[in-house]
Amino acid sequence: MQEIDSIISCKEISKADIVLMTVGYDRTASHRKGAVEGGNAIIKCLHEDIEFFDRFSKTEPGYDFNFFHHDLGNLNHLFPEEMVEKVSDEYEKLENKFVFILGGEHSISTGAFKGLLSKHKPEEVTVLLIDAHPDLRNDDSNANPDQSRSSKYAHCSVLRRIHEMGYKEVQVGVRSYAREEYEYWEAHKETIKVYEWLPGEKPSVEKILSSIKTKKIYIEIDVDGIDPAFMPATGTPVQGGLDWDFTSTLIRQAIEKFELVGAGILEVAPRSDDVRTEYGAAQICYNICSQHLLKSK
Repeated sequence: MQEIDSIISCKEISKADIVLMTVGYDRTASHRKGAVEGGNAIIKCLHEDIEFFDRFSKTEPGYDFNFFHHDLGNLNHLFPEEMVEKVSDEYEKLENKFVFILGGEHSISTGAFKGLLSKHKPEEVTVLLIDAHPDLRNDDSNANPDQSRSSKYAHCSVLRRIHEMGYKEVQVGVRSYAREEYEYWEAHKETIKVYEWLPGEKPSVEKILSSIKTKKIYIEIDVDGIDPAFMPATGTPVQGGLDWDFTSTLIRQAIEKFELVGAGILEVAPRSDDVRTEYGAAQICYNICSQHLLKSK
């Protein structure tokens, strides 16, 4: 049988230009489960559906560079703090590789950013976040009836833990949050900039990027930050959000202007008879990787 021509064709991680790390985890998901399968659904689209030809650069990065799939498997048997340590340890092992996290619920990113500390000083990196929620709660006790089992490493706390590590944040698309989260970002205005997605009051791409004061960025995408008309299969869909063209323009101009040190797409929760979300996530992933690789060439 002839092997399928795939973007992910690299067989040795040592030769990889891009490491696509999938993490199956949705243990702390507070609404709809399913993100445990998100990373591999994105990988399937990259294997079978996404065109090699990048329409922006008119090149075929899938042939010119090495993409490696590093699958951590289903980690739902781990408590959140254990999962964070596992992801962090695996991230650190990849040394100077460019790692793209595919998940999985948002809590995975706490481990990724902890691992990134071995490569970059946190105060030199800004997280450019697309998300409907600021994820700045201290823990998930609001959604956990058993208070003794609440966790500071839940999906709703990830950007708070990342901020505590020393990273700066520019959050885009926020439109659902608790008072606790509002008060936290108000108390940290020097290092957290939040752009709420309000009717008739959407910021320009230029304004958003002008808020980034570091040379290095990490692009973090929770797919619920994008309008569910484009990305419906996610744990907590929120009406409104970024449209596809704005998202694409923001990402492309950010990579053009800054040094990209990592990226992640989270909260894809596949559903039957609709592949818009995982296909869109795969397309965003390939576009980001392509632009980064061509810029770094």
